Amino acid sequence: MAAFLTRVKSGFQRLLERPSTVDLKRYAEVLTSIEWREERVAKLDDAELTEAAAALREKVTGSAKDLDSQAMVELCALGREAARRALDQRPYDMQLVGAMELLHGRVVEMGTGEGKTLAGALAAAGYALQGRSVHVMSVNDYLARRDAEWMRPVYELLGVSVGWVDQEADAEHRRAAYAADVTYGAVSEIGFDVLRDRLCVDPDELVQRAPDVALIDEADSVLVDEARVPLVMAGSTDDSQGDPEVAQVVRALRPGQHYERDEDNRNAWLTTRGAKVVEKALGDIDLYSGDHSDRLAAVNAALHAHALLQRDVDYIVRDGKVHLINTSRGRIALLQRWPDGLQAAVEAKERLKPTESGEVLDSISVQGLVGRYQRVCGMTGTAQAVAEQLREFYELKVSVIPPNKPCVREDEPDRVYETVEAKESALVKEIVEQHKGGRPILVGTMDVAESERIAEKLTEAGVSSVVLNAKNDAEEAAIVAEAGAFAAVTVSTQMAGRGTDIRLGGAEGDSDDHDKVADLGGLYVIGCGHYPSSRLDNQLRGRSGRQGDPGGSVVFASLTDDLVNQYAPDAAAGSDADDDGRHTDDPTARRYIEHAQRVAEGVNIDIHRNTWRYTRLIEHQRGIVLAYRDDVLNTDLAAKQLKERLPERWEELDLPPEVLERAARHVLLFHLDSRWSQHLAYLSDVRETIHLRALARETPIDEFHRAAIGEFRGLLKEVGDLAAETFETASITADGVDLDAAGLRRPSSTWTYMVHDNPFDSDAEQALQRVRASLKKIKAGKA
Repeated sequence: MAAFLTRVKSGFQRLLERPSTVDLKRYAEVLTSIEWREERVAKLDDAELTEAAAALREKVTGSAKDLDSQAMVELCALGREAARRALDQRPYDMQLVGAMELLHGRVVEMGTGEGKTLAGALAAAGYALQGRSVHVMSVNDYLARRDAEWMRPVYELLGVSVGWVDQEADAEHRRAAYAADVTYGAVSEIGFDVLRDRLCVDPDELVQRAPDVALIDEADSVLVDEARVPLVMAGSTDDSQGDPEVAQVVRALRPGQHYERDEDNRNAWLTTRGAKVVEKALGDIDLYSGDHSDRLAAVNAALHAHALLQRDVDYIVRDGKVHLINTSRGRIALLQRWPDGLQAAVEAKERLKPTESGEVLDSISVQGLVGRYQRVCGMTGTAQAVAEQLREFYELKVSVIPPNKPCVREDEPDRVYETVEAKESALVKEIVEQHKGGRPILVGTMDVAESERIAEKLTEAGVSSVVLNAKNDAEEAAIVAEAGAFAAVTVSTQMAGRGTDIRLGGAEGDSDDHDKVADLGGLYVIGCGHYPSSRLDNQLRGRSGRQGDPGGSVVFASLTDDLVNQYAPDAAAGSDADDDGRHTDDPTARRYIEHAQRVAEGVNIDIHRNTWRYTRLIEHQRGIVLAYRDDVLNTDLAAKQLKERLPERWEELDLPPEVLERAARHVLLFHLDSRWSQHLAYLSDVRETIHLRALARETPIDEFHRAAIGEFRGLLKEVGDLAAETFETASITADGVDLDAAGLRRPSSTWTYMVHDNPFDSDAEQALQRVRASLKKIKAGKA
């Protein structure tokens, strides 16, 4: 009964916390006061405006509470005037409402073209004037630098300093950027700086300050889509290369004869015949004996690379290297890689030089990164669809900001076809027809291969198009910005150029260019199928209809799309297609595709939830280690501990106290970092095999916790023992401790990357099976 009441209470609470449009009545008086104050602020010169902002800073700095209504009015009035002078943009009332909701710690949903960047800057300035340090996180380096430089004049008028970091920034640049009031950076780059700081052995090596406020742009992408991809810091060890001989053997295997794949294309395995072929080719070995376990692992990785990973879909090859593709955005996933074994196998498959591999020194998840901040807020165009996940994983609430002008975009019902071929034929025909009048068209594709296939068919039909995919992402912003120009046809993988405004008539077009395209119906967005999430569909549609502009959208889908094949293989349309292969006005066919998308969404949520269950304990243990590390780095803790344990050795050295303190710190930090790296490796091994515990009727997560807690117990004591042993025997002079001579070498090189989901982990398969089982029960209950 108690459990039932708890579920009811939880469900009722979720119902109450569902995102809703902000009640503008609450802001009516504040907005009126802002407008009144704005008239007086407009009479100030630039220096006086900056002085007024400084006076506000003095008034609110150090306040533990959110800005009161009077301070909020002053901030918005000053911010509005600063934006008008610096950018020639007077923020709309809805932008000010968005900024105020951000200052209350919410994730705000604002549509495309509604001015999220400026709203975010005003909120960041508000936090900075309270004396808080703000990190504005973006999805990539380009947006981080663009927005920092674009908003800099606004910040300067308000007396707020701003900086940015990207992959090319050196330590000096990073240190200066993080010292600013507001720092822009890609979420990955800010996370990598956290990891780099965790390897520092002297305080002056640090680049970041203590985390305070995180304002996250494209919050759904950062907090949901990127959340399953940990950021990793690795150090050099012996190279773990793919086996070219194994790759050559596997390359000759044939599906159905030598290996099988499951219906979801998630797993592949050798048949009996295939195993014999491989064993003979590798010198008549027994793959399944203990002596050849390494070869078996190499064969499994090579088979996965050969049978399940497709070039130009899962990855591309550029400049002699394998680049993974971010499945949620269709872009190159910078610095991202699979676990070393599979990464090496793909490189061997493509006959490429193997990249460097090594041991993981530390890692951090998006949840762990965001969880460090005292205040988190964010903005995006599609927050409602992930509101439950934001609440569950980050304890964030969503506020929906009304558009400045009503959206008049016309979203057509899906056009559903029997096959992919019929769908693409009809899609090209529709583009040709719409292009005759000059209406701009943006085509959203599922992957690189499809974008190039569609572009080739358009060329054959006499229509020139611009292709934007993971092979030319450096120009994505400029290309997307011109997608609204007269007669433009842009073919793009999923949501390239998010954060780039698409103006009717083109980026440099005037009012006549705008009106010319508007008269044609505005930007026409065509989807080549549905994504695994309805939110991604809405992101694509949202590129059209900005600021009350006309526009249209439609999705061309088929009953043999990958989404349907993978997530609803047993469903049936229940009707016949016409001669063109189209299911005209067929609600059953549409429900078929909607069903597949719901299953995909359920699987992804389940995977996210399961991943978080495993990482929460690791984050807790990491917090304990880092708190201890900070004490060692910033105090004389190491010296005190080693002096107490080894008083004779301490006196024997007869060196200045600062030399001994630094030597003690370096020794203790080496063993702490090394032991933590070993702990992560152990947890990784446990994690990869934990699903086997289910075969013994044990709960995998409970077994993982039991193993992790047992291994962690006594870790800090062990570190102290190892440090004492080293300090007693190592060579310590006025120059410090010689760790190399003691055989304690830190990696000669380090690098950062993001680990793609482990393909050998059964989480995805288990989640898919659970969701399918649930749906079958529901369908059976209705029958």
